[in-house]
Amino acid sequence: MIGTREPIGEEKKYQNKLVQSGSNGETTARCREQVVRKLNYAQEPAYFMQLTDDWDVEEHPSLWVLGNPNLLKCELLALYCSRKCPGSVIRKSHEFAAHLRRKGTPVIGGFQTQVEKLCLESLFHGTQPVVVCPARSIEAIRLTSRWRSRIDEGGLLLVSPFPFKHRRPTKETAWTRNLLVAAAAERIFFLHAAKDSNTFALALQLLSEGREIFTFDIEANKDLLEAGATHHFS
Repeated sequence: MIGTREPIGEEKKYQNKLVQSGSNGETTARCREQVVRKLNYAQEPAYFMQLTDDWDVEEHPSLWVLGNPNLLKCELLALYCSRKCPGSVIRKSHEFAAHLRRKGTPVIGGFQTQVEKLCLESLFHGTQPVVVCPARSIEAIRLTSRWRSRIDEGGLLLVSPFPFKHRRPTKETAWTRNLLVAAAAERIFFLHAAKDSNTFALALQLLSEGREIFTFDIEANKDLLEAGATHHFS
């Protein structure tokens, strides 16, 4: 859970009042003790260099970040999972997250579905970098003390391509968010993708664009494997 509640009334207006700071007029927004930065491709292209050609910087020239943006330069592993998945996937995902934690693998994801949240909870017991991409604006996001501490320590980054008007996740923002996660990742792992889900559609699109995707070699992921995913992950 990222936030405890949504700010209301004057509190929301106060928290989301934009201020100008810095010699280049960088736009920021206050979020409790943290500061949300707006990175613009034209002014700070270095933070966009790790994104693959799948990401359209003309359509999305800005990213809002909370935390250390240099985490975007890590060799990130993207994690995806459908909302509904069998128990065999849940067990494998828990074991896999623990494996990534022990190896110190930097991970990126939306961490919106229950299995993705389970993996995030496991990762938070480690010290590896984690990048979280909500399917909404982060300009008014309310963080738990645990999340704020990880951000202060430099091990957690929140990043979003959405301005403040996108205050709720939608199917459209979730799809765009998933494209950003893939574009920022060095490698991509689908824990599970149900055949008729948007997650499976995303896997097919990434495969058609020449991206290599990984998954578990289990019966529940037969459709992913037949589509071209590989289980040879190290």
